[in-house]
Amino acid sequence: MRLGLIIASILGCIVIGFNYFTSYRSAFEADQECHYQMNITFASFNDMGCDHDLETRQWILFRSNEDLKPSEVVARFRY
Repeated sequence: MRLGLIIASILGCIVIGFNYFTSYRSAFEADQECHYQMNITFASFNDMGCDHDLETRQWILFRSNEDLKPSEVVARFRY
């Protein structure tokens, strides 16, 4: 019983640490990175965009489709 609690605690710390070190500290930083990637990495594409998702606290870099299909998510920038 205690071993299971210890393992669950360790896994919880790993997940929290992973999220802390792989996300941006603010919406501003995530926004800047999204627009940087859009303008530098994907500069040759005219159908790229960045959008802010308040519910999941992330900026989303996406590629829109011309033919009424859903947009393709290219990258997510969590904060």
